[in-house]
Amino acid sequence: MSDTAEAKRQFTPSGFLRAGINMGNPVIAQKDPHGGDPRGVGAALARELARRLGVDVKFTTYETAGKLADAVTKREWDVAFLAIDPARATDIDFTAAYVHIEGTYMVADESPLKTPSDVDRSGVKIAVGLKTAYDLYLTREIRNATLVRSESSKAAIHQFFSEQLDAVAGVRQPLEAAAANHAGYRVMPESFMVIKQAAGVPKGRAAAHAYFARFIEEMKASGFVAKALKESGQGDVTVAPPA
Repeated sequence: MSDTAEAKRQFTPSGFLRAGINMGNPVIAQKDPHGGDPRGVGAALARELARRLGVDVKFTTYETAGKLADAVTKREWDVAFLAIDPARATDIDFTAAYVHIEGTYMVADESPLKTPSDVDRSGVKIAVGLKTAYDLYLTREIRNATLVRSESSKAAIHQFFSEQLDAVAGVRQPLEAAAANHAGYRVMPESFMVIKQAAGVPKGRAAAHAYFARFIEEMKASGFVAKALKESGQGDVTVAPPA
């Protein structure tokens, strides 16, 4: 059996490609207004992969990256699009990143917190979406402040406003959108992390992982990722450099 044939077998144990999509990250995925399959760069990559493999693609969507990551243990998907993190790498083999996005904070205009380094202080409460890439990162890095977890990134922003917490962590683009709709708030110009959005397969599918890694590099180099970002209204997002 050729490497490609073995990769196809590992990608499609059900006879088609099951793609897991995190709808909680609007940079990577957006809902179809007509109720169809998801849109965005993640879905575009899944469709192109399925086209090359000569199979159908079926999407399984999740409200958060945490739920998407947890679903790998139930073998609910064959490929997924989510940020690289050591805690997730126990069960998922990741490609290199195809997109870099920023993790930063939103605070009130009058807040004394000016930069990310100001935030890790005793008494500071940070709203964060449960098991997001930035929650996993801050769980390892924060020493003095308190993380207040909500079920999703959107819920964390709501809790930040409703409970008047000191800061909310998140992806820059949705935080800036929230600040634009709420007078009296600002997003820090500096970021506390670069969130490396990648693709992955369940552990134990070596041929599929190798094929997927090459595929992602080609999609970056060819301009496919940049085009898909632009077409989904995310043209200001940074395509990751070659691995």
